[in-house]
Amino acid sequence: MARKQRRPEPTDHLALEPAHTRCWVCSSTSWADYHNTRTVATLDGLHHLTLKIRRCTNPECQLYHRPYRPEEEGAWALPHGEFGLDVIALVGTLRYAEHRSVPEIHQELRGRGLPIAERTVTNLLCRYEELVALHLADHTHLREHLTEQGRVILAIDGLQPDVGHEVLWILRDCLSGEVLLARSLLSATEADLAGLLTEVKAASPVSIQAVISDGQQSIRNAVRAVLPEVPHQLCHFHYLREAAQPIYEADRHAKKELKKLVRGIRPIERKLEARKDPEAGAIRDYCLAVRSALTDDGRPPLAVSGLKLHDRLQAIQSSIERVAKRGGLRQN
Repeated sequence: MARKQRRPEPTDHLALEPAHTRCWVCSSTSWADYHNTRTVATLDGLHHLTLKIRRCTNPECQLYHRPYRPEEEGAWALPHGEFGLDVIALVGTLRYAEHRSVPEIHQELRGRGLPIAERTVTNLLCRYEELVALHLADHTHLREHLTEQGRVILAIDGLQPDVGHEVLWILRDCLSGEVLLARSLLSATEADLAGLLTEVKAASPVSIQAVISDGQQSIRNAVRAVLPEVPHQLCHFHYLREAAQPIYEADRHAKKELKKLVRGIRPIERKLEARKDPEAGAIRDYCLAVRSALTDDGRPPLAVSGLKLHDRLQAIQSSIERVAKRGGLRQN
């Protein structure tokens, strides 16, 4: 469906020129032949680009009359694309790092002031996946980097953006941060994962000296079958989370008991609906602080929500006591 609304005016106008004025094959002068214009939407606004196009004038050159475009153009957007590379990177991050759906990504981009259709978000997600696949296909660079490094510490994990969809399995080298293999699978059986490990093992120019995962049973079996002599360690985060499981359960019970002690916020707010005095406003602020404390969950195992709720309620109580001592509020 065609665009129904006119695009906003660009926030700035930029002129891009090629870095060289001579042909890099025959060294003849490349004359400025014509100009192209394109509008690129990035996260910081809409940019109007004017591109100076040069052409070689030597009829005997293999680049004769071929357009020579500014090198800087590729840093803005893909060919024929209307959205910048930063937008594509953000779409991929929201999808695979934060597991957001396409409508949620569309809402996030619109909230940033970016005029974009929901269908375009899907198209940009496809461009992101193509760029990732292109990066992973650069085997020469990867082999050179791993050979210089001398070893591989392999991490394997699966990402599932939506429940019921394919799982994107990522096999990454922990030392360099390079992604060695990325593939979507409908299932995560031992045979499927063993095939991924076998492929990475065969493509790696150096030995795999260790494997890190979340300890899923199918992963353990696959590693044992493909890399029997390689140590397999549980991910530090998952190890810590499992070790802190008893503390987490106790903290969750404590949070449940704390919530019982601060019930009854809504009746207090109803009594204050008709009051406009400063004391009523202060009480409303305290009620709002209590509501915020009750809904602010932590991130276990390092930031447990029960202790966090206790600290926030203690701070609210201390504040009320200080104000009451100064005579600002009446204690009931």
